[in-house]
Amino acid sequence: MKTVNQQTPKNKELHVIVDNYATHKHEKVKSWLKRNKRVKLHFIPTSSSWLNLVERFFGLITEKQIRRGVFSSVADLEETIMQFIATHNEKPKPFVWTKSVDEIMAKINRARLALPND
Repeated sequence: MKTVNQQTPKNKELHVIVDNYATHKHEKVKSWLKRNKRVKLHFIPTSSSWLNLVERFFGLITEKQIRRGVFSSVADLEETIMQFIATHNEKPKPFVWTKSVDEIMAKINRARLALPND
């Protein structure tokens, strides 16, 4: 398996947006990040509403196409996912963002107060 350093040009940084889950605090992850200094992690606020909508769409793909499917290869799985997206896009039903800016900002501010500053 190639490392990030082998896959990307040496003068480029790799910025990864990740959830605030505590996995990044595991010693193996910390050690890997120390060896791969070009990788920069950016943590999203807890309960980020916009990301919840993205996760919900992935959930639809899982529920409606993947969960009980049988895939003989990665290409077969990819084709199934792309077919789901194409079919979904024929009659898209948008997700409705129900939170106001004030509600979202209040939640972000509560999260900032609750999370350690490390």
